[in-house]
Amino acid sequence: MRQIIQHFTDDDLYKFTMCCAVIDNFPRAQVKYQFVDRNNTVYPEGFADLVAEQIKMLENLVITDEEIHFMQRECYYIPHWFYRYLRGFRFKHQWTRVWQDENRHLHIEFEGSWSDTILLEVKVLAIVSELYYMVTGQEAKLNYEEYYKKSYAKAERLLTAGCVYSDFGTRRRASFEAEDTVVRAMKDCYTSRQWPGRFVGTSNVYLAMKHGLTPVGTMAHEFVCAIGGMYGPQMANHIAMNSWRNTFRGALGTYLYDSFGWNIFSLNFSEDFANLFKGLRIDSGDNRQELAKIIGKYRSLGIDPRTKQVVFSNALNTDQAIEVQQYAKDYCQPSFGIGTHFTNDFEEIEPMNIVIKLVAAKITESWDFYNDTCKLSEDNGKHTGKPEVIKRFLDVLHMQD
Repeated sequence: MRQIIQHFTDDDLYKFTMCCAVIDNFPRAQVKYQFVDRNNTVYPEGFADLVAEQIKMLENLVITDEEIHFMQRECYYIPHWFYRYLRGFRFKHQWTRVWQDENRHLHIEFEGSWSDTILLEVKVLAIVSELYYMVTGQEAKLNYEEYYKKSYAKAERLLTAGCVYSDFGTRRRASFEAEDTVVRAMKDCYTSRQWPGRFVGTSNVYLAMKHGLTPVGTMAHEFVCAIGGMYGPQMANHIAMNSWRNTFRGALGTYLYDSFGWNIFSLNFSEDFANLFKGLRIDSGDNRQELAKIIGKYRSLGIDPRTKQVVFSNALNTDQAIEVQQYAKDYCQPSFGIGTHFTNDFEEIEPMNIVIKLVAAKITESWDFYNDTCKLSEDNGKHTGKPEVIKRFLDVLHMQD
């Protein structure tokens, strides 16, 4: 079977920035990750073996000089020592475990050094998604010529509406070619004339390099969730923001706040952090309600929210992004990260609803136990983790499910 991931930087930028921050701040941390299929998909028999085979193929990946030079040029905020680390990085399939149960549901677990295993998540999700359509024969339905036109039309609507947006769709794309087609169409549309809006780039580092775009992204929930597992959720955001400041010195200033809910984040979001970070990212909850909380917090600190960026990335489609743009533009500087709607929106194809979440962490390899962690979503019923761990974190934070 052909290798699905063929480039080291066929990955989201935030995996590299977080990896850098992990080495800088938590170099001995150990973690566990777990795959979750929210649709409880019944996979074809033997699918786990094919996933394992693809993960083994990742061991062939080596970052190229071209990729290094591109990142050094575009990602000025990443310290140069990190590129020496990437040059020597090699994946090991021993970090992973893949199997199917008697109902043919798929299970994937990672365990190991946080700085190593952090680079598996996006690649493995992209493998599972593309492989599923290959094995089930659905890839024959992927008409890329029509998809280019469809993507171009989405770009026209977003740009006309004044949206500032980027592609966030690597993890659940229908295929590498699907995301490549989207990025090409978006760039072609944006460069065809002057628009009220702006296509910023893509989270995929390799595709940004291929198409001469800016790789975009900052962090994911796992950074805060791991810290919550190691130190507790009450101060996890404070420690995470301090660690991010320590590594990037004010660059990459969009903070993802919703790992343990708004209330505890708000208590940690003091005036110095509010001034340091250029904005916040909304990835769960009702967009209007979350924006109202953000506006209120900034105003309480004497900061004009219109000077701050708010990135909306909660399962958006074109219509929703345009709607948010219309009401948010008077209160902040809205921008949009759009994922599955861009890279897996084919006729007769159901996008996969899969995630890989960090579920346990320990500060050092010398500890003989892990601390469980979880993610507490602003969307009801979308918490991720063991039920007993979720309950314990909710209780500690005085939250209700």
